[in-house]
Amino acid sequence: MRVVFVGASHWHLPLYLEPTLALPGVTVAGVADPDAAKAAALGERYGCAADSDFRALCRRLRPDFVFALGRHIDMPEQAEFLIEEGIPFALEKPCGVTVAQVERLAALATARGAFCAVPLVFRNGDFFRLIQQLSAEDGGVQHMAFRFIAGFAQRYLESGCAWNLDPQLAGGGCMLNLGCHFVDIVHALWGDAARPVAASFSNSAWGFPVEDYGGIAFAGPGGALAHVETGYLYPAPTGSFDLHFAVRTPRHYVIVPDSETVHVIANDGARRTVRMHTTNVGQYPPFVADVLDRARRGVAPLVGLDAMPPVMRLTEAAYAMGGRRLGGAA
Repeated sequence: MRVVFVGASHWHLPLYLEPTLALPGVTVAGVADPDAAKAAALGERYGCAADSDFRALCRRLRPDFVFALGRHIDMPEQAEFLIEEGIPFALEKPCGVTVAQVERLAALATARGAFCAVPLVFRNGDFFRLIQQLSAEDGGVQHMAFRFIAGFAQRYLESGCAWNLDPQLAGGGCMLNLGCHFVDIVHALWGDAARPVAASFSNSAWGFPVEDYGGIAFAGPGGALAHVETGYLYPAPTGSFDLHFAVRTPRHYVIVPDSETVHVIANDGARRTVRMHTTNVGQYPPFVADVLDRARRGVAPLVGLDAMPPVMRLTEAAYAMGGRRLGGAA
């Protein structure tokens, strides 16, 4: 398979590129980025074609698959082109900066039968599958809490991605960037019964227009509650997080105290501890392998573009409760 990376200056590039390079039978054919110097440097580093125009690159190379990254505001344009060209692709979340953009893309992808995966990568991991299994066996999930605090906002300036701190270009701050993983989990488990009931956002830590801390409370079926808390506050390098997850089913309580440990405690007190990746970072290698395999076989992605509109709708409603809006500051 010949793979191209679009919007390659995105800070997530290594999370996709390194697993791609490790796969047999897969070649990085090209990289594109609006910054011509960055594109050229990456092309030289990886020995592949480079261009500042992703359309020209894709039309010239006709790749078997594209990982579409870059600024959130540019993602709809990238996706529309790839859908029209019939090129299978994965579109970095959140796929746009407004609900309307993402809904339109999802409808277009469905109408054209396009292969478009979205890296809501927790869905590829053992932790989500564990919660999904317990929910099925125990009769649902009653309560969820996800605390996921990443490093300082300064990291986006240092990585050349200052746009991620501009709501016009990024759509939102830590809650849209990080929180969408957990909003997706809430919706995947509770469906349309999930609705935000309270939300609060702050940019007091760093003063950028986007929030650097936020929390959303969701109501679910039968009085169930969930809380999603994210931030750019943790003094740690990229890939390290202050995290704590807790999930309650009628028969079990699940605790995640760190990036690789899960405690499953039954109502009678019996406890088992399992080791698995519990951050998004550890889920990218299986995502990359899975999505390329599915595209090669012509099988639908595990999580397609149709998963993003409900996540964006829930997020938009929560932002409104907190006095903010997607695609703009307070």
